[in-house]
Amino acid sequence: MSIQFKLSAPQRISHFAEIEMTVDAIGSEEIIFELPSWRPGRYELGNFAKNVRNWKAFNEKGQALAYKKTSKDSWQVSTDGASKVIVRYEYYCYQADAGACWIDEHQIYINPVHCFLFIQERLHESCILELNVPKNYQIATSLKKADDNVFFATDFHELYDSPFIASDSLQHRKYNVNATDFFIWMQGKCNPDWDLILKDFTALTEDQLGLMGDFPFEEYHFIIQVLPYNFYHGVEHLRSTVLAIGPGDQLMSQSQYENLTGLASHELFHAWNVKTIRPAEMHPYNYKKENYSRLGYVYEGVTSYYGDLILARSKVYTSDQFFNEINARVQKHFDNPGRFNLSVADSSFDTWLDGYSSGIPGRKSSIYDEGCITAMMTDLLIRKKTNNQFSLDDVMKTLYVDFGKKNIGYSEHDYISIVEYIAKHSFADFFLDYVYGVEDDEKLLSELLSAAGCELNKRPSHLSTERYFGFKTVVLENRTVVNAVAPGSPAFLAGLGLNDEIVAVNENKIEQNIDALLKLYSGEKIVLTVISPMKMLKDLALTPSSEGYFSKYTIVKNKNASKECKEFFKAWLKQEFEESVNYEMKNS
Repeated sequence: MSIQFKLSAPQRISHFAEIEMTVDAIGSEEIIFELPSWRPGRYELGNFAKNVRNWKAFNEKGQALAYKKTSKDSWQVSTDGASKVIVRYEYYCYQADAGACWIDEHQIYINPVHCFLFIQERLHESCILELNVPKNYQIATSLKKADDNVFFATDFHELYDSPFIASDSLQHRKYNVNATDFFIWMQGKCNPDWDLILKDFTALTEDQLGLMGDFPFEEYHFIIQVLPYNFYHGVEHLRSTVLAIGPGDQLMSQSQYENLTGLASHELFHAWNVKTIRPAEMHPYNYKKENYSRLGYVYEGVTSYYGDLILARSKVYTSDQFFNEINARVQKHFDNPGRFNLSVADSSFDTWLDGYSSGIPGRKSSIYDEGCITAMMTDLLIRKKTNNQFSLDDVMKTLYVDFGKKNIGYSEHDYISIVEYIAKHSFADFFLDYVYGVEDDEKLLSELLSAAGCELNKRPSHLSTERYFGFKTVVLENRTVVNAVAPGSPAFLAGLGLNDEIVAVNENKIEQNIDALLKLYSGEKIVLTVISPMKMLKDLALTPSSEGYFSKYTIVKNKNASKECKEFFKAWLKQEFEESVNYEMKNS
């Protein structure tokens, strides 16, 4: 018999879902109900139980059963001879992103892993989910439909990886690639250009299927939350993804549409990379504790790289647009002193420590940014070693065939071995230096890009704050606040710190014009008046340096590239080297 869930939201203005779970209790004196402590796709603890209230347990006659809480997200129920145990509770749904839950008068949006209980020894059992929603609501989900508003999951892993939106205002389209149906759902105020969206989604999907050989699922759903404010977030799932993007009134502008297609391409590639090709440490997922892995540079870094690369290959992006996206990551990479302190592999392990924040200054790398750069270097290095006969494409296809399709997890050693097998060359130094080490990769990256007729262009920052003094600022509510300080720079040596508010330069009050003021004292020693986070007023003397900090990096095409380099470029991006089409969005 399936474990049954019922979900309703009778008072949506309160943002609470009412959830009921019914399980067979025959032969059990007690049952431990648990709520996940994290969700796949977010490699940090979430502590979802903080959103639970009014937790109660009953038998099949409606009589209350005794229970006690045994951990922050576990409840032990004494069955007292009951044939069934029914648990009822409320869950607060008030986080509008791509991985959580939101309920209001327009929709019921649920990620089941946040709010549905499980029983550890019964994760393999099938589940029935009944949604009590208005009759005029559509439901966007990859779950199999069993009846009107009733859905079926083969086990808890499928249930937990199947988000849904129920709403009367969903927009919906479908396209087909290689006999697989792909559904696009949009919730929120927007005016999508469906012809363009379907054309580009079809193109990027065809390219990804062409790369990987086939699709791991029988269907796939893009579930898109279109929000009324600036937002950008995506989460991968088994047969679906949730994309959260905004503002909706600018959806078809060039920048927002690039965000949409970029998110879609990234998350679709996850259908292979991490939903099917999964590290051994996450096979299966353990929902109660950290699933440590040093392979974040593969499951997020490689995916970040291919998300943009596929858009270039499928002609959704021009090569210039591709380099714009990569350049943003390159810049963040070189701006991050943490790349010299904690490797991208070890930083993957430590996402469980300080999540997705930058953490303390200069502590770690990013599995997205450094991971993407590492993936690109791996790809280019394989191509260079094999005269463009093989690439990272072949590594991913091998992982899919040898591990993903066989439903077994891969190890760090497996990944390295496959890279070396494809390249027919040792990559020991590369992995030791750039994946598990903290070597500066500027020289190697430049050499690899030159093989494709490209250059890593480095130029000084045009801002005096950055170039001569080594600090960055951001304006927050008309306050000029320090948000980065380069190690060893004049700002660092003077004691300027993160979140210091700069109020004056040489006793001249700042009015969002700090760089203009600094230019008045070009080459001179300056005194900054700052207010520390402890609200202490202090003066800091800074002497400009000629070292140059926060240099600007861009990948550009070499106008004098050889024929061989241009052929390498074409094999890499599937675009002609000279091709550069002006990209003008409809409705932009």
